[in-house]
Amino acid sequence: MSDLPPRRPAAFAVDPVPSTPVPQPARAPRSFSDLERVRIEPDEALEAEAAAALDAEPATRRRRTFSFGKLALGALGALVSLAFGLALDAFVRDLFARSDWLGWAALGLAGLLVVGLAGVVGREMLGIMRLNDVERERSDGRRAFETDSAPEATAVVSRLSKLVSARPETAAGRERLQALRDDVIDGRDLITLAERELLMPLDARARALVLASSKRVSVVTAVSPRAFMDLAFVLFETVRLIRAVSTLYGARPGTIGLFRLVRDVLAHLAVTGSIAVGDGIVGQVVGHGLAARLSAKLGEGLVNGLLTARIGIAAMDLCRPLPFLSVQRPRIGDFLNDLKPMGGE
Repeated sequence: MSDLPPRRPAAFAVDPVPSTPVPQPARAPRSFSDLERVRIEPDEALEAEAAAALDAEPATRRRRTFSFGKLALGALGALVSLAFGLALDAFVRDLFARSDWLGWAALGLAGLLVVGLAGVVGREMLGIMRLNDVERERSDGRRAFETDSAPEATAVVSRLSKLVSARPETAAGRERLQALRDDVIDGRDLITLAERELLMPLDARARALVLASSKRVSVVTAVSPRAFMDLAFVLFETVRLIRAVSTLYGARPGTIGLFRLVRDVLAHLAVTGSIAVGDGIVGQVVGHGLAARLSAKLGEGLVNGLLTARIGIAAMDLCRPLPFLSVQRPRIGDFLNDLKPMGGE
């Protein structure tokens, strides 16, 4: 037993325990008007990171080097042409042996065939020559800008004016350039003036083409039920976009030239990793933001639209008569805000 006296009764004030609110489950919208008030806020930092991942250095043409494969294909084509010519000669001789009018009719048709083939070959050669002229203009323009050479800049601007003279968007710029040409002394300033007066209107038109194509790809791939339909439409839209951009800048390639352009664009995207990075963008831009709240299909449409914009920028790099020297080069971020409403902001 303790010797301490017993404690007397006393009153104490007890602080109330703060009550923790019980989390209530999110109420689903009950009407379409409630749905209209729902707003999705995507992560701006993730979007910027993904757009930067798609941006790459400007595309450049592949160097044409000797290849044994090209030599073999050329020899095979020559042999096939020779065999076809001999077979056609034997066929015409047999028709002459049967009847003169049959032989002359076949000879006339063979002449039309030769004329048609010559026209096709000539058109393809002109298209390749125009592509080579654009590439030479790009390299000469860059050299004149870097060396600040007035004679080289004057020659480059003259060829550039002739190259874009068929475009009505450049009419006002050509007039201003002609009026100010004598006032510009430095070669770098002359190249800068020509780029702003002649190519900026075409750049705006090219950007509109790229944006329209990206929106079409984004919408179609978002609603398409089959993957092969997505692939076919993206391939068709890519080829059409590259042809439109090249024609806008004055290249106007033929079938072979267009094939070369498409190959160079896809090779550049494969080297820079812009195609492989698409899966990462799904997880960054779309997986954490839009697709988590809407659907994976809308997210795929947005990513496909961004990749199409990247292809369009690479086509601008390859087809523009001058590199982006004093004018800012388009970036994926310039198209992201225009494509986000397609993903369901």
